[in-house]
This record gives sequence, C-alpha cells and structure tokens, in this order.
Amino acid sequence: MSRAEAPRRDIYRCFVTIPTRWTDNDVYGHVNNIVYYAFFDTAINRRLIEKGVLDLAGSATVGLVVESKCTYFSSLAFPNDVQVGLRVLHLGTSSVRYEVGIFRRDAQVASAVGEFVHVYVKRGDNRATPIPDDVRVTLLELMVPA
Repeated sequence: MSRAEAPRRDIYRCFVTIPTRWTDNDVYGHVNNIVYYAFFDTAINRRLIEKGVLDLAGSATVGLVVESKCTYFSSLAFPNDVQVGLRVLHLGTSSVRYEVGIFRRDAQVASAVGEFVHVYVKRGDNRATPIPDDVRVTLLELMVPA
C-alpha cells in the first residue's frame, strides 16, 4: 500500500487559525495525535458558529461525530499557529463528510489530513434528521466542486 501525498493548501475552501498550547506537546516534543482531532472539531464548529448556524446551547439539531480518521505527514510542535483548512467532500440528507487539512502557519503542504463525519440529530433524542436548510447553505460553501 502506497502512502498518499500530503494535500496542498489551495484545495481548501476556508481556513480557521488555532494556536497550539504548551499542553498539546507530548513527551516526544510534538503535538500529540489526539490534539489533531480537537483541531478538527474546533475548526468545524467555529465555522458553523461564526456563520450563525450553530448555537451550542439552543440549536434544535446538532451534528454528532460518527467517523473520523487522520493521516500524518510531518509533526507540529508548540509554539505554532495551526491553520485548519476545511472542505466538504459529501453532503447527504442527514450527514456531511469533511476533509480537514492541518497546516503549519503559511505552509503550502499539509502536516496532516483527516476526514470527519457529522450526522445531524434532534437534540435530546439523538435520532437522525435532515440537515437544516441554513446549515446546508453554509456547508455548500465548503463543497468541493464536482
């Protein structure tokens, strides 16, 4: 099995900047793998909040993570501002598959790339429900052209 090449910055539709923290480094002196998943979650939810389509306390529907993965190409370490690139690979009736690129400052090639799947559910009963129209419009802004 051959290893995929790291994606380039220009394939992503938007970026969210997240500073690393001292506690992100592990005993090997680089950002621990678990932190990358926090980068994914933070960037996606920040984008939805900034677009006004996610209210953490009040939205009737929320996206729950049902699948995630990450491929690493080069390590990051504190201190560094990480730029998280977002794009939507697939938009279904109740689910969305994101691709998330993790970039060191202004690097043109990703240090890591992941996929993150949200299934939208009704808050309280966690039953799948169609993605709300306002959320769908926001997600379409991140959609990879066909």
